[in-house]
Amino acid sequence: MCSPFTLVLGGASSGKSDIAEKLCFHSGLDRVYLASSQVYDDEMRTKVEQHRTNRGPNWRTIEEPFRADQVILAAKAHQILLFDCATLWLTNHILADHDIDRETATLLTALKTCPAQVVIVSNEVGQGIVPENALARRFRVEQGRLNRRLAAEAGTVVGVMAGLPFMLKGERPEALT
Repeated sequence: MCSPFTLVLGGASSGKSDIAEKLCFHSGLDRVYLASSQVYDDEMRTKVEQHRTNRGPNWRTIEEPFRADQVILAAKAHQILLFDCATLWLTNHILADHDIDRETATLLTALKTCPAQVVIVSNEVGQGIVPENALARRFRVEQGRLNRRLAAEAGTVVGVMAGLPFMLKGERPEALT
């Protein structure tokens, strides 16, 4: 595993979570899953259950839609924390009309001081068309800003396309060879 943290980026259903989970499995550390989703409908409930099934046992799951920083700061050196995902965390803050710059700064500070290894999953949304409505355009801009800030601080950045990892920054983790 690389430090200070690993960022796994890709499009929707690209295989990001699978790659991130593989990194965690191969770490040999106690696994903690930080879920940022909020379940509002059956489709999301099914997706959450599928992720739990795919991960299997031996994960401690913490559901926290807003205060990822607190969960990250509470992580221990013998753990690896999978934060899945920064995209839903950002969505939660945008919809709650929170100060995104402040929330992002708080998150980055927590990541810089966390004693555990951290893997963050985030969606790359900048390769599509310009959305038709203001909220979607704001989200696209904020997601791009968040990804750039995370990538700048990450020791390793892995892109994922069609389930295949490719290195954007840092050395290829052994789990991906």
